[in-house]
Amino acid sequence: MNFSKIIILVSSFYIFFPSIKSQPLHLIPYPNELELLSGHCDLSGGINCSSNSPASEQLYKYLSGDFDIVQNKKGIPVNFVTSEEIKNEEGYQLIVNRDRIIIKASAYKGSFYAIQTLRQLVKDKKIPCLHITDEPQFLWRGYMLDEARHFHGKETVKRILDDMALLKMNTFHWHLTDDAGWRIEIRKYPLLTEIGSRRDSTQIEDKDLIAPPETGDPAYDAFLRRYKSEKFDNKPHSGHYSQEEIREIVKYAEGRCIKIVPEISMPGHASAAIASYPWLGTTKKPIGVPCKFGVMTQVYDPSSPEVIQFFKDVLREVNNLFPSGYIHIGGDEVKFDQWQASQSIQQYMKENDLKNYRDIQIKLTNDICTFIEEELGKQMVGWNEILGINPHQWQKEVDNSHVELSKNAIVQFWAGNKDILSYAINNGYKIIHTFSQDTYIDYSYEQLPLERAYNFSPVPDGYAKESILGLGCQMWTEWIRNRKDLEYHTYPRIAAYAETGWTAKEKKSYDRFKSSLNPLLTHWRDKGYNLPKIDF
Repeated sequence: MNFSKIIILVSSFYIFFPSIKSQPLHLIPYPNELELLSGHCDLSGGINCSSNSPASEQLYKYLSGDFDIVQNKKGIPVNFVTSEEIKNEEGYQLIVNRDRIIIKASAYKGSFYAIQTLRQLVKDKKIPCLHITDEPQFLWRGYMLDEARHFHGKETVKRILDDMALLKMNTFHWHLTDDAGWRIEIRKYPLLTEIGSRRDSTQIEDKDLIAPPETGDPAYDAFLRRYKSEKFDNKPHSGHYSQEEIREIVKYAEGRCIKIVPEISMPGHASAAIASYPWLGTTKKPIGVPCKFGVMTQVYDPSSPEVIQFFKDVLREVNNLFPSGYIHIGGDEVKFDQWQASQSIQQYMKENDLKNYRDIQIKLTNDICTFIEEELGKQMVGWNEILGINPHQWQKEVDNSHVELSKNAIVQFWAGNKDILSYAINNGYKIIHTFSQDTYIDYSYEQLPLERAYNFSPVPDGYAKESILGLGCQMWTEWIRNRKDLEYHTYPRIAAYAETGWTAKEKKSYDRFKSSLNPLLTHWRDKGYNLPKIDF
């Protein structure tokens, strides 16, 4: 055989049998430092963990459940090493050699996330040899589920938590109260769930409705047109979580390194609570739980000491259920009509030297912020209206607030001109960046394509990464009626936000991300998820 034939044969070998180093790694979120080595680690003979630590138990649970990889004293050794050199408690180092796996972390969270990386690396019980050094870009990597508009139940929540864990997302923002329903048991006020968790019917989309354009964006106009529908399903809707169920879900989330942040809306989005206890409202008149969606006029009465006591009672019970360091109080879309017509509110404004109705809201917000911080030992989060700056096209006749928001409040930016975001950053507030047009995944894929979701940048141009606490994607459920709807809108967009929250901006690649989605899509289809048929 001459030399030229040898070259041809060798070349053919590499064409048809590429080395594992040349194979793409399908990882979401993608690691920030990765060195791919030659060879692989064969787990077909099982694994042998070096300890009985919680991390080793998690590793075995996932590998046995996902891949039928057994625990075997003669299997591949897996060593968990505590390393004080890793400063980020969510960071880790993963070293895979042919004959050993080493996971280094300074805390359990880091080991847990290394395990999630391993889960995505296993193929045919083999893992490529590599070195990974990794940590997240942002502290807050969230998914929000609105269960006030449509109640989905604990099994759906647990499925979401499972998927969040695999994607290294660490914050489940749980929207539990709104006009259309109150979903959390409060034992001191049982009518909140006996009455507030039930409505007689639900507004549904009228696809034949013709309405003039409002924004110039056809996809967004179609979304807004739904709220003008006069069609209803004429079916009762109900559901709430007992405190025992809440504790069960919180424990389930903690086992996946996910904190749950409850949202109890105030002073607006209060209709379900006021339907339960009319004395909570500004007018004190009985109402029913609304069947129609949109921004309602019902608001709590902040001039009433009994209402303030109600807030504190509710928040104390909520605090006892959720060990995370945060409570979200909503604060968005407050209509001032009832305050404007109330004599007690006018007197309250005089007594407290409040100039306008936004001042009322920010005073209340600051009082609640102080209560949450000093008595409950937590931080308050609210939508960006808590800054006292109007982000909407309505209620422009009311000036911005003269009362400054407490610097201890965390601002979740979702609406308005980006100048509001700049104001909040420049004034030292911690920011969760969730601008609606980039992160609201109840929007259609036409309105919020996967690529736009992936390219969302939480850090505004000209600002340091440290100015942003993190990001989240929001699943509002006015029009998300069941699990199939929820899955269709969540997957695969949730993966885009997961990578944005974890992977450094300069390390991101949409083309690589699309390729890496394929195993995840297969995983979700195998679980029976209703996925969209979209062209990546």
